[in-house]
Amino acid sequence: MFFFIVRRLVSGVTVLIALACITFFLLYFSGSNIAQNLLGEFATPDQVAAKEHELGLDQPLLVRLFQWFAGALHGDLGTSWFTNEPVTQSLLSRLPVTLALIIAATIGIALLAAVFGIAAAVKRGGIDRALQSGAVVGQAIPDFVIAIILVTIFAIGLGWFPATSSIAPDAGAVAWIASLALPVIALIINGLTSTAQQIRSAVIAELEKDYVRTLRSRGIPEREILYKHVVRSAAPAGLTVLSLHFIGMLGGVVIIEQIFALPGMGALAVQSTTLGDIPLVMGVVVYTVIIVIIVNLLVDLANGWLNPKVRVS
Repeated sequence: MFFFIVRRLVSGVTVLIALACITFFLLYFSGSNIAQNLLGEFATPDQVAAKEHELGLDQPLLVRLFQWFAGALHGDLGTSWFTNEPVTQSLLSRLPVTLALIIAATIGIALLAAVFGIAAAVKRGGIDRALQSGAVVGQAIPDFVIAIILVTIFAIGLGWFPATSSIAPDAGAVAWIASLALPVIALIINGLTSTAQQIRSAVIAELEKDYVRTLRSRGIPEREILYKHVVRSAAPAGLTVLSLHFIGMLGGVVIIEQIFALPGMGALAVQSTTLGDIPLVMGVVVYTVIIVIIVNLLVDLANGWLNPKVRVS
């Protein structure tokens, strides 16, 4: 297991370095005059040249890349060109909001999808048909459309929740729950039925295998067969789908955070990209890739614990 973790970490670090390099070159090869954009269209050539020297833009691109990596290895991702705030500080102030939103939605999807997926696989009938129909509808409606509907009904119409975020550095738990409730519900509705559909298919596939018939012939109770053997064997499929939803929400949460005015990573990514704040964009990319690497590693470890065949391979 130790060597498995090491291999995964080495692979993740390789991906991180490759994506950081690609993002760096794409940002600097965008063709825009960075110093001119920062100073405005009325800046003189001397002012533009001074700004380029201040930001190190007059140095060769590879030198800038190596300087960025040297700082990143020490935890220094640079300083925002527009706010003069350290990139790491900006990201760490926004990261808890995004992680709280995505983790809460993932937990909600996991619990509800497990209940509906197992029920549909075992009971079949109306529950199964409703789940399959819901999967089609859920995939057809984007999460931001669901978010707008929820805001219109429960925030603007009924006034049960705030229409925009009230999260602040000194905000209490009540403000966090009230601000994240509707975004979390929107993400759960969007990802629930497709995840439950995958769990249903995995449970049905396990129920049709020979070992289940053998366990039944030995008189083992159906509930014990289902929860002790079938669900555990079907769990890796559900975990894989959940990890894909988690990673997908890292990108999809951008629009959700804009709708609810949440001060998260998604809003920061939009702002930094619009302004051309390259240090901040690089920081967002690095943190996002690190989160994806950690999630994939945790899912692989969980699959290895649930399925001995994975550990052997």
